[in-house]
Amino acid sequence: MYYIGYDIGSSSVKAALVEAATGKKIIVLNEPQNEMEILSLHSDWAEQDPEIWWQHICTATKRAIREANIDASKIQGIGISYQMHGLVIVGKAGNALRNSIIWCDSRAVEIGNKAFAEIGEQKCMKHLLNSPGNFTASKLKWVKENEPEVYNKIDKYMLPGDYIALKLTGEVTTTKNGLSEGMLWDYKENKVADWLLDYYGIDQSLTPKIVENFTNQGIVTEEASAATGLPAGIPIVYRAGDQPNNALSLNVLNPGEVAATGGTSGVFYAVSEMSSGKSTRVNNFVHVNYELETPRVGKLLNINGAGIQYRWLRNNMGNESYEAMNEKASNVEVGSDGVVVIPFGNGAERMFNNKNIGTHFLNLNLNIHNSAHLFRASLEGIAFSFVYGMECLKEDNATINVIRAGNDNLFRSEIFSNTVATLIGHEIEIYNTTGAVGAARAVGLKDGDYSKFGANVSDNDHVMTFLPLHNKAPYETAYKKWKQELELILTNK
Repeated sequence: MYYIGYDIGSSSVKAALVEAATGKKIIVLNEPQNEMEILSLHSDWAEQDPEIWWQHICTATKRAIREANIDASKIQGIGISYQMHGLVIVGKAGNALRNSIIWCDSRAVEIGNKAFAEIGEQKCMKHLLNSPGNFTASKLKWVKENEPEVYNKIDKYMLPGDYIALKLTGEVTTTKNGLSEGMLWDYKENKVADWLLDYYGIDQSLTPKIVENFTNQGIVTEEASAATGLPAGIPIVYRAGDQPNNALSLNVLNPGEVAATGGTSGVFYAVSEMSSGKSTRVNNFVHVNYELETPRVGKLLNINGAGIQYRWLRNNMGNESYEAMNEKASNVEVGSDGVVVIPFGNGAERMFNNKNIGTHFLNLNLNIHNSAHLFRASLEGIAFSFVYGMECLKEDNATINVIRAGNDNLFRSEIFSNTVATLIGHEIEIYNTTGAVGAARAVGLKDGDYSKFGANVSDNDHVMTFLPLHNKAPYETAYKKWKQELELILTNK
């Protein structure tokens, strides 16, 4: 018997099949083969057609079943992970009324800032554990203000994963996780933050029905079965945003455990006991194992400008492979001979209180520096942004005992991983798992046996551990120089 998991990202849709009994990976693949397009009609906008996600879900599912050579009738359940903070709005027929306004879109920054000022810091931080910020609720307010003809047709708003669940089951539902990711969950009252919807002038009836995280959330319809190849009647039993799900995938479930992601964006996600939010630079979300008796929250420090910086260099400097870029970078000393890269060219950064400071290449000497220096400086700049983010997390009272990361993207680079581990003074455990695999394994968590789940991760996935290097001095010198350049830019913004 098998479980299937999906991870709906902004670059691709991933699908994974695992053995139900052991959690062993059978197949992991992604669609499309190239990255999905992100539409940017104006500066700092980012949109995707949610129907494209569904098309890739259908293609990926059929491919996974075919290439794994399994009997599809033995797939017993579905788990869904998805890009956080996005807004999908549908009409009464369940059709998307416009493109999704996705996570890295910055158009609603000022709407959220105004709400924070007018509602008041005390209420927002006590009830939402965050500022309303540039999240789903504020994006919905933007639609109301700027596209009233679209807003008036809305039957329900939802997160990206909710839309895929709708396509699979025909039911419009959401979760506490999703609502917290959109700044729509009141932790103190343990219900939807209707007062924020009222402040924004949004009809409370637009909120979907809430389903629990690990439960039957609806079954696959005959229509969805024909489109995907999945058996009709099997349930979705798990749904979570990509960062809480990534933490689950890495067995990060208890206070003091931290999940790190180094993809298009970078993330530290530290599990903590619930307390009122302290910093607007760090966001707090319902974790996958959140219970009223043991309210676990994830403190998320997001860095928009991370892997996208290194990808930009690859695409615009001869399209070399990442392996070749890493090899060239390894021939340059720590500190990149003075070259500094400030890698924040992917929209407003929450850890800078939603300032958009852009990417900066500094101190280039055209007589001595070459592409290898840029590659190393880029990896170091992204690593330094992680270290800066860790400082923000600690200021928000996050406890750091262990850091775990997936064996993908930036963490495959020894330069990146060694720089981060050395400067933060913690081991980084690397696991060969993905969000789609974690979502698939989570299907078996209906009984809440997290210890068995953790054993599956440890037994199947551990690859290596990066230890802090003994010679820390050159890294500290390079980081100090980088931080000085960053603070000069922040002061002038």
